[in-house]
Amino acid sequence: MDIFVLVLLAFAVVIVVLGAKRVPQGNEYTVERFGRYTKTLRPGLNLIVPVVDQIGKKMNMMEQVLDVPSQEVITKDNAMVKVDGVIFFQVLDASQAAYEVNNLISAILNLTMTNIRTVMGSMVLDELLSQRDKINTQLLTVVDDATTPWGVKVTRIEIKDISPPRDLVDSMARQMKAERDKRATILVAEGERQSAILKAEGLKQAAILEAEGEKEAAFREAEARERLAEAEGRATTVVSEAISKGDVNAINYFVAQRYTEALQQIASAENQKIIMMPLEASSLIGSVAGIGEIAKQALSGQAKGES
Repeated sequence: MDIFVLVLLAFAVVIVVLGAKRVPQGNEYTVERFGRYTKTLRPGLNLIVPVVDQIGKKMNMMEQVLDVPSQEVITKDNAMVKVDGVIFFQVLDASQAAYEVNNLISAILNLTMTNIRTVMGSMVLDELLSQRDKINTQLLTVVDDATTPWGVKVTRIEIKDISPPRDLVDSMARQMKAERDKRATILVAEGERQSAILKAEGLKQAAILEAEGEKEAAFREAEARERLAEAEGRATTVVSEAISKGDVNAINYFVAQRYTEALQQIASAENQKIIMMPLEASSLIGSVAGIGEIAKQALSGQAKGES
């Protein structure tokens, strides 16, 4: 009887040991009963029925990284390039990832490589080199939709390197240099154009200011001539009144004025270096005295009129 109890206890211990399963964090195990999926074991300590149940697939539930090997792709404009990339994915449903597809890693890798050729083959080389974000987005959308039935979530797909042939790289370098030379020429021409415009504006402003200055000078000169004419008119009126009254000094005034103007013109002539001519200084002085006398008479007459 004691032996039977011991055997029973030993059998129970073996059953418990065989039925207890420890699942690490970040993993999930599928359970199969007679080869058929029954349930999924979560991280921690789990119990199954020994002999009847067994562990099927051990799935990694953490986000994983998968390198996409380099492959040749023919673009829309018939350029041959080498492309590689990287995939980030995470298993969300362990049972689907285990039983919906055979060799999950290989399936994701081949699906991604195929879609890389499809997406990049529909673009020209310039778009291929300048629109990586667009390529990544299209690849992510297509691959994620295709892997959803497998219980997998593709979080990111990144194109790491795009390598055109050497001769194509040289052609692109020459094209880039020509484009930069073109932009430099345009910038120089634009600078010269702007400089010419500014210079023309400066000349225009200078011409306007010069014209305004000449206009102002002409206006002031005309005003001066007008005032001089008014002064001469008043002087002529005074002299004429003096002559009508029989004053000889008025006649002397006109003679002295013309005499003085003639001397001024002779002295200012450019072709004259030495002037030798007789002058009747007494006549000129007498004329000046006559002018003074006329002025005194005009002033005294004006004073009488005001009184």
